[in-house]
Amino acid sequence: MTKPQGEISLQTIAMPADTNVNGDIFGGWLMAQMDLGASVPARTRAKGRVATVAVEAMTFHRPVLVGDLVTIHGKIQQEGRTSMHVSVEVWVTRQPSGDHLKVTEAMFIFVAVDENGEKRPLP
Repeated sequence: MTKPQGEISLQTIAMPADTNVNGDIFGGWLMAQMDLGASVPARTRAKGRVATVAVEAMTFHRPVLVGDLVTIHGKIQQEGRTSMHVSVEVWVTRQPSGDHLKVTEAMFIFVAVDENGEKRPLP
């Protein structure tokens, strides 16, 4: 795929504090950014609170490097009565080259929840 799928839902810069022992960006940091980015279309669709209930098929294609502009793209792929499957792609813009690369992708599953954290139907 040569261009991102889904809308931009989050953008940030990978910083030195987010690295693992190899000097690459820690996968857990990236997964947290993906969860935040995926929650944007889910919350919009649910018109309120959502909770992440699963992550499927996470694939790391390339490392994220310090200084990369990290862009999260999210798209709702499937809806149930209370749940949504949100596909997420992470693309980086490398500095100073400007190369644009897909680095990670996954499927996040959310459920709409009420103020007590209980499942609720999607509106």
